[in-house]
Amino acid sequence: MKNSLHVLIIGYVWPEPNSSAAGYRMLQLIQCFLKNEWQVSFATPAQPTDHMTNLKSLKVSCHNIQVNDDTFDAFIKEKSADIVVFDRFMMEEQFGWRVEKHSPDSLRVLNTEDLHSLREARHKAVKHNTDFQITDMYSDSGVREIASIHRSDLTLMVSEHETELLQQHFQVPQTHLMHLPFMTSPLSTMQKSTRKQFEDRQHLVWIGNFRHAPNWDAVLQLKQTYWPIIRKKLKENNLNNVELHIYGAYPPPKATQLNNEKEKFLVKGWAEDASEVMQNTRLCVAPIRFGAGIKGKLYDAMLAGTPSITTSIGAEAMNGPFPWNGVITDDAEEFASATVSLYKDKTSWTLMQENGDRIIEERYDINTWEVAFINRLKRQLNLKEALRHSHFTGKMLRHHSMKSTQYMSQWITLKNGLTNKV
Repeated sequence: MKNSLHVLIIGYVWPEPNSSAAGYRMLQLIQCFLKNEWQVSFATPAQPTDHMTNLKSLKVSCHNIQVNDDTFDAFIKEKSADIVVFDRFMMEEQFGWRVEKHSPDSLRVLNTEDLHSLREARHKAVKHNTDFQITDMYSDSGVREIASIHRSDLTLMVSEHETELLQQHFQVPQTHLMHLPFMTSPLSTMQKSTRKQFEDRQHLVWIGNFRHAPNWDAVLQLKQTYWPIIRKKLKENNLNNVELHIYGAYPPPKATQLNNEKEKFLVKGWAEDASEVMQNTRLCVAPIRFGAGIKGKLYDAMLAGTPSITTSIGAEAMNGPFPWNGVITDDAEEFASATVSLYKDKTSWTLMQENGDRIIEERYDINTWEVAFINRLKRQLNLKEALRHSHFTGKMLRHHSMKSTQYMSQWITLKNGLTNKV
């Protein structure tokens, strides 16, 4: 195998690491490839945004591509990538058959961010006030996503819980899955000592992209249910000046209209530096009712040394066997009591901060995960043909479902061509 490989990433959107956990994750993958001196190209049909990261400054080759357009065929042939990474199943669905046809030797890797169908099914259960069942994932989008995972040579999962779910309930072979969480360098003793201390922090914070349904739901939960209870308990403890700050990219008018200075519920909107926001805050509150994957806000809170109060869904797959850096509860009264108790108790607060540091050190060490990731990609490349041959379900789905996707795309391409001639 050659030392320097070429990785082509087909992105769902341009990465925005300061707007979402998905953008943060994508930038980490790109930096990992670059650190190994691999050539990286990034292509997407999405429009540029104000908050997108400057990939060209990282020496990443950037390209605009079109869906349902035969020009991609020449593009993928010319790129001759060793590895093609599809950012979310929709991109594999749209471009996977073209990659297989015109660049068959490329290793096809699916980056899920989170398990979309799990998040969607949990959302539906919350809306209908029912308990989540695994069969709730047997939706159209669920079938599409699981089929995409089976078709791929390797699927990256940030959550151990979702990795196990795919193996146990959807028969995805372990050889085609890799648990790869967020990656970061543990803080040094010097870095920890320079973080703002308990006395230098104030207020509560929530942060999350407003375009992400679980985030908007959590903001409404805070406004309508949690903050009134928390504020009442704060007043009972002579903490009348504590505010709740709501940050997040792309706040719609319905979100900014929730701002109420009298209630100390302040909608701040876009945060230029989420890390600085977290560093200045004493507690992160995240009453997440549905979702999947690793919650970026809670990860950022740990990095900033900020304890968190969250739900079982919020903390899912994040801390493993280690104590949480705060409190996990699905009861609103307990959530409020824990928030106030931790807000005023320096000893408990410091202990929770230390819990967060240990979770980062034990679970997200970049030195461990980067090596494991690069080695796994090299292994998948070496065993590519053997693994494709042994995974009959994937082979079958590439034959049938990708053919239907191909024919639909070709029909749309032809239709668009005819329309343009009229």
